[in-house]
Amino acid sequence: MDNVIGQIDRALDMTGAIVIAAVDGDRLAAPTPCQDWDVHAVLNHAVGNMHGFAAGVSGTDAGAGLEDDWLGIDPQGAFAAAAEVDRAAWHRPDALTGTVHMALGEIPGPAAAMVHLTEVVAHGVDIAVAIDRPDLADDELCAELLTTMRAMGGLDGFRKPGMFDEEITVPADAPAHRRLLGYLGRAW
Repeated sequence: MDNVIGQIDRALDMTGAIVIAAVDGDRLAAPTPCQDWDVHAVLNHAVGNMHGFAAGVSGTDAGAGLEDDWLGIDPQGAFAAAAEVDRAAWHRPDALTGTVHMALGEIPGPAAAMVHLTEVVAHGVDIAVAIDRPDLADDELCAELLTTMRAMGGLDGFRKPGMFDEEITVPADAPAHRRLLGYLGRAW
């Protein structure tokens, strides 16, 4: 757990680079591995989540609902602003020692950090694959996350439509971002 804040920073950096590539041209309308969501919807969800987790960690109000329009006319700016707020919240001295206040209840800081890390990495990779830029995925970070999730007992208790579908078999020698997507049940 000691390095989860550093991993969140890396995930924000990775996803930020992907977002810069995604808003070029008509890529916001590209389909993603998240069923029924295009890049715009995934990005909006990710930005809303960053604000929601930051608010939960710091005990403030996110300012809008998770699926409200967080992107407006400047998706890159919206992501950058959310990443700044998110990063500041996770760097609070009490971020991992307290509880994070979420709509579903109180979550211990370390567990909330892992959930958030999974969200940022997975949705960043969803977008990278959707825009045909898997080279922007941090495969080392994806491998670390996959190893940690398996070591913590896996996702079987969370496998349900709209969250994580059943694991999809991916060749063992596939890049880590593909193995992560397969583990999360994302067909692509």
